[in-house]
Amino acid sequence: MVFSDLFFLYVFLPLCLIAYFVTKKSKNRNIVLIVFSLIFYAWGEPLCIFILLFSTIVNYFIGLLIEKHYERTGAKLAVALALIFNLGMLIVFKYSDFIVGNINYFTGASIPLPNIALPIGISFYTFQIISYIMDCYWGTVKVQHAYPKFLMYVSLFPQLVAGPIVRYSVIEDEIDNRKITATDIKEGAFRLMVGLAKKVILANNLYAIVNTFFIGNDISNLSVGGTWYTVIVYSMYVYFDFSGYSDMAIGMGRIFGFHFDENFRHPFISKNISEFWQRWHISLGSFFRDYLLYVPILGRPRKYLGLFLVWFCTGMWHGASWNYIIWGLYFGAFIFLELKLGKKRMKKWPVWASHLYSKAVIIIGFGIFCFEDFGQLGQFFLNISGISMITNGSAMFDTITWTSFLNNFFLFAASVMCCLPVLPKLKDFFNSTNKRFATGQILSTVSCCGLLVICTILLVNATNNPFLYFRF
Repeated sequence: MVFSDLFFLYVFLPLCLIAYFVTKKSKNRNIVLIVFSLIFYAWGEPLCIFILLFSTIVNYFIGLLIEKHYERTGAKLAVALALIFNLGMLIVFKYSDFIVGNINYFTGASIPLPNIALPIGISFYTFQIISYIMDCYWGTVKVQHAYPKFLMYVSLFPQLVAGPIVRYSVIEDEIDNRKITATDIKEGAFRLMVGLAKKVILANNLYAIVNTFFIGNDISNLSVGGTWYTVIVYSMYVYFDFSGYSDMAIGMGRIFGFHFDENFRHPFISKNISEFWQRWHISLGSFFRDYLLYVPILGRPRKYLGLFLVWFCTGMWHGASWNYIIWGLYFGAFIFLELKLGKKRMKKWPVWASHLYSKAVIIIGFGIFCFEDFGQLGQFFLNISGISMITNGSAMFDTITWTSFLNNFFLFAASVMCCLPVLPKLKDFFNSTNKRFATGQILSTVSCCGLLVICTILLVNATNNPFLYFRF
């Protein structure tokens, strides 16, 4: 089931909200969320729900073992078992074809590919479970004794299939004690509509441009300007698609009384790559920082080896393909260079130079992210560097690209504008006085209704267009 689907918006979610608010006790509300979350997950992949349930049962008992043997060898063995089980699940379901394919390529073997279907959301809920296990081991959270509550934490449908990766510590108290105010419902509904608009109005239409020039097309004849134009559009598409899902998840969580952490904070305004990754997919970045960066390598923590291990894993997490690993190491290399340069030196750069540097690195990085085929990826580099003008006789600009830009000018301009922190500035403005606050409440309500109407119209005849991060 997809958030940007009329059935979800007008049937599933309303029924869930009615059942949720009809009940009063947190225990009964938790049961409602569990039932609807399992229905949500099983809707498209009914067999995969058994994998989710099996994973939660195993890790629930591992958590109890950690508590029973706390600060003893048994707890370490329990953590080791959890890591082997959870990472093993990821390897089997997500990376088995990749591993076998590379063995075949490098050894000349002919081992049949397993072709195991990837359960939606396994990367997200597995990392949530690992964070819970590690926090239990470190004593930063209490072990959950009630399996239904643990199941609800893992399976909560707003964030189940595409994040954000919610730490148990974030909602530990709210599992049993959550108060829902009118402000929570209002703010949650507004955030939900903003996320829906990002997906339906911006991301889906930006993808149509990307599909015209990049996806499944030979880009060897694409001009230099056309390549830059399309990869910029692709960068914004990925941002609005993924941040739109996160906004919807955070908004729905707020309506249900949960306060998830932010996952995006306007990453394209960053002046360097380190700042970009403090603003982009924050829940994944913080996961690797807290649980992997300081892992001992050859007997002790090693700053730079740990850094590249984090970025190798960041790339690997995104998909079973070498371009994602290259993508992760590419950003890791720039963060390494920025660490060596130092913050003081970089602050001396002119603002325009900082933005030019960061945007160029980020946009080229999304080109690496886009092309799994190495032939296409190599051609992308030839195009974007201008070398294709010599090797292929490609043009600097072409009529088709220019026509596409003119036809989609307002979409392009609106997308660029929405990459900037416009909404937070407007919110601060309307919250500055009581009179402005009242006006802001009216405008936000009208905006919510307007966005819902526009998105509904666009979705009536829309084909299935799932969120990009469902793949991961």
